[in-house]
Amino acid sequence: REYDEDEDEDPVVQGSGEVGVTSGTYNSNVVNDQVFEELHLPPNVVEEVQAIWRVFLTSAENKEAAGEAIYAALFDSAPSLQSLFKTPRVVMSMRLMNGLSSIIAALADPKALKMVVETLGFQHLDLEVTIPRVIIFRDAFVDLLLGETGERMTPMAKEGWNCFLNYVGGAYIYVRVKFAERIQILTSSWATASKKAVDEVAKGDAEEGASEEGYSGASGEFGKKAKKTGVPASKGVETKKSKGKWFTGKKGSPRGEASKGGTQSSGSEGSNDFRNTSVPTTYNEMFMFNAAVMGFGAQNWMHEVLASFDTIVTNVSNSYRLQEECDVLSLRLAKYRGSINLGEYKAVMLASLRSLCKDWGSQHEVSWSWLWENVERMLNTLLGKPAAQEKALSAFFSSLDENSYGIIRREIYAKFFAIAPAGQDYFKQSTTRLHFISDRIVMMTQDIFKDPKRMVEDISALGLRHVGY
Repeated sequence: REYDEDEDEDPVVQGSGEVGVTSGTYNSNVVNDQVFEELHLPPNVVEEVQAIWRVFLTSAENKEAAGEAIYAALFDSAPSLQSLFKTPRVVMSMRLMNGLSSIIAALADPKALKMVVETLGFQHLDLEVTIPRVIIFRDAFVDLLLGETGERMTPMAKEGWNCFLNYVGGAYIYVRVKFAERIQILTSSWATASKKAVDEVAKGDAEEGASEEGYSGASGEFGKKAKKTGVPASKGVETKKSKGKWFTGKKGSPRGEASKGGTQSSGSEGSNDFRNTSVPTTYNEMFMFNAAVMGFGAQNWMHEVLASFDTIVTNVSNSYRLQEECDVLSLRLAKYRGSINLGEYKAVMLASLRSLCKDWGSQHEVSWSWLWENVERMLNTLLGKPAAQEKALSAFFSSLDENSYGIIRREIYAKFFAIAPAGQDYFKQSTTRLHFISDRIVMMTQDIFKDPKRMVEDISALGLRHVGY
């Protein structure tokens, strides 16, 4: 809540024994899921909360151990909540730690805090967060802090922790319920923009064997017209050989070749050549057209985002799949040499969708801006990290000798069979074959950084070969 300037800086001890540092819209007792506003905590409360967090981190051996302690405390209090967490325990522990660290770091800045919490709520759209579950998580976590910090946990600090955890939990519920309309708008408008793309690509493959790169599906229709006029199908549209350009012609001119053909004929024949300029009808086509018109034709990194955009939109309510796609996209963007301004993609995206969706309105503008702003924040947290991670991973594996590799080979299966005993029934090959599989896993962890696009295809193909298992 907002605090008056003339309010006493020191909290007042209430009759219940708790410290009255919070009341109104957000407090330490009630989870408010009806509004989502900025949370203003007094500076002394923020300091107490952050101090307790530092004490908790120093009490653990490392950040991973602290995350594991939170994970264990949560599931000991409510084993039923395990069904909400589908990723491996180690990964989820680190996500809990990273999420809590980002929230606590932003407590002193209400605007930044609201943005962080909204982003995290966006990543939890598919989870059924409820008020009882928020209370279970809050109580379990605060009890853990009490046990680890002891007398250092003052009444003010305890109420501060309860308040901001209530705020975060209520925000998750609010985002999931209130933003459902935005999800529906995204789904319906994307169906309008992408349905034609599917039809056109299928038509292009059947008629001309058109490539999905460049003008997706449009080259098939264009080539069909070119046969009638005697103009080669490669003129006027981008071919697979033209790398780094979205349109043909000198200096990126979209009509360079078409106008050249027009000077060689006259009358109706020349007008037919002019009509060969295909009008963009799908999102990919419209995006490439607008990118060239708006001066972003040389921003090749947009190709990578465009390739993943359909998956991002269709999985907006699947936090795990969305995070996975953003992770892979960040690996592909890391291969781009040059500056990346994700805001430029948003400008071209909105211009393209406005042209394709006839019922476009203010709610469409808000919904698509909301989607991209959240995706952009997710990507910004990953950009720049793959290069350092690849270097560290390569250095680690280079430092291992044959004996160390042997330990890794054995431990992979030992841990896997301990977690999933039924998996032993599917690994009946020789020891040599099992060691080969573990070596391939090690190589794949490095190759995903070197060539992420190829590795995604290889892993997908590997998954298809094991559908029956």
